[in-house]
Parts: sequence; structure tokens; C-alpha cells
Amino acid sequence: MRLLRRRRLHWSVVTSAPPGQAGEQWGDTWFARDLVAALNEQGQQARVVARHRAHALERAEDDVVVVLRGLNEVTPRRGAVSVWLLWVISHPELVTAQEAAGYDEVFAASRHWNPGFASPLPLLQATNPRRFTPGAGQPDTGAEVLFVGSTRGEFRPIVRDALAAGLPLSLYGVGWPQFVDSGMVAGEFLPNETLPQAYASAHLLLNDHHAHMAELGFLSNRLFDATATATRVVSDAALGLEEVFGSMVQTYRTPDDLRALAQSAHRSFPDRDARLAFARRVATEHSFAARAGELIEHAQRLRARR
Repeated sequence: MRLLRRRRLHWSVVTSAPPGQAGEQWGDTWFARDLVAALNEQGQQARVVARHRAHALERAEDDVVVVLRGLNEVTPRRGAVSVWLLWVISHPELVTAQEAAGYDEVFAASRHWNPGFASPLPLLQATNPRRFTPGAGQPDTGAEVLFVGSTRGEFRPIVRDALAAGLPLSLYGVGWPQFVDSGMVAGEFLPNETLPQAYASAHLLLNDHHAHMAELGFLSNRLFDATATATRVVSDAALGLEEVFGSMVQTYRTPDDLRALAQSAHRSFPDRDARLAFARRVATEHSFAARAGELIEHAQRLRARR
């Protein structure tokens, strides 16, 4: 298919995160920044817009608006030639037919989501391979078992199971003293700047999903970041996970499964060379640069139809 010549367009990438310091603790904020950087590197003029500016008058002046759909719905503010793209990266259960109909195109961070009221194009989550790289840390010199994430208001099953399995868990996140002894919490917040080193150095990294996301194939962003560092990852089961990550990510169902994977990690996971090769593949196929390229091509085509 002939590709359209790329033009320099003005983009706004709208995130569900709040502005200011509170937004710095949202993964959506960093996701948006990495996407904006990738767009700018490919000749576009892009910026991050926090949710409180999603409906501002200047949205009508943008050439392209990408809404990273999380917890908050955004109603497009139409301009004469603006293109609005909805990229559902989390909480697909909140998206309605009326919402989706307001956009020129709908993308989903899943290859399996078919809501019935739209035909979303698969656009999986991504990583920044300049930060998340095997060279970010020394393998097996960091946490024995690492989990980074807030409680989300519940005793997240993978943390509960890790503790039930007796694993030496390094736990970071807000709200955990409600469920575990405060002495078990390594810290409330692990800065995003230090995540690559923590992931690359960990012996085993734990990952989980919201129930709806797992059922509908919305694979966690942490999976892309972690495998880009060639670390070993254990996750709960999710639709389509093996299609993307194969044996690089091992899944478990019970605390006994989790304990067995931790105790035999060197045998249960592909060797270091295989993980390094897969990290290179993630850096190519699942980078923000790759996702930005797809969004640019779609935006150009949609604008050409006007």
C-alpha cells in the first residue's frame, strides 16, 4: 500500500492523569510523555495534555488529538480539520458506544477486544527501549522478587499469593499498610526514572492485571517494559499474553505455582541469551516509535479524506 507523505502536524496527547505532582505517580503520564517524544522524533509537533485540559478551546485548533482512554471519558471538541483518535489502553469496560462513535478511529491495546459497537484496531501498549534496556542494571543483583504498584483499593491477588508462598518480596506502592505489615513495604513510590534499573536487576518481577483487562486481552504496560530489560516476569493469566510474549512471561494460578517458579527460575525461564534476543525484538516491534509511526499513518489518511 502506498504510504502518504508525512506532514508536520500539531498533536495533543490527552491522558487520564491529573496535572501536577499527583500525575507524576500515574503510569499514564509517562506513557503519554514517551508517545509524545516518539511523535516529535518523527517530525511531528506533539504535547501532553492532562485531563483537566481535555476540553479546552485549543483542542479545536489541533490537527490530531489522541485520547489515551483510562478512567476518564473525553468528548471530542471538533475543529474544521482536526482528527480525534481514541486509544483504549485500560478500563475497556467503561467505554460506551456513544463515546466511541465520536471519534474518527478507535484503537485498543488488545488484539481480542470486540465490544460490538465498534471495530477497534489493535494497538498494543509499548515501551521506551532507550530507558528500558538490559543494560539498565546488572541481572540478579537487585530484588529477589519485586512488585511495584499501588493497592488499587484491594489486596492485589499476586501480592497476596507471593506472601502466602513465603517469597522474599520487595513491595513498592501506596496503600499497602492497610493489607500488610508496614515493615514489609520497601517504599510508597519507586520513581519512574529508577524503574529500568530495578526491573533489569531483579531476579523475578511480578505483574498483574485488572480482571476486565485480563479477560479482554489488554496486556499490562509493565510486561513490555520488563521484557525489554530481559528480566524474568511472572504474571497472572491474561487473554493473548502467550501470543505476544511466549515463554518469556510465565503465568501462575496458585501460591504453590508461584513458589515453584521462583525456586526454579533458572530452569523455568528461557536462558539469558534468549531473553536478550527477545528484548531486542520488543525494542523494535513494541516501542513507542513503532506505535507513533502507526498513529501518524492513520492520522494522515484520515485527514486526506476530508
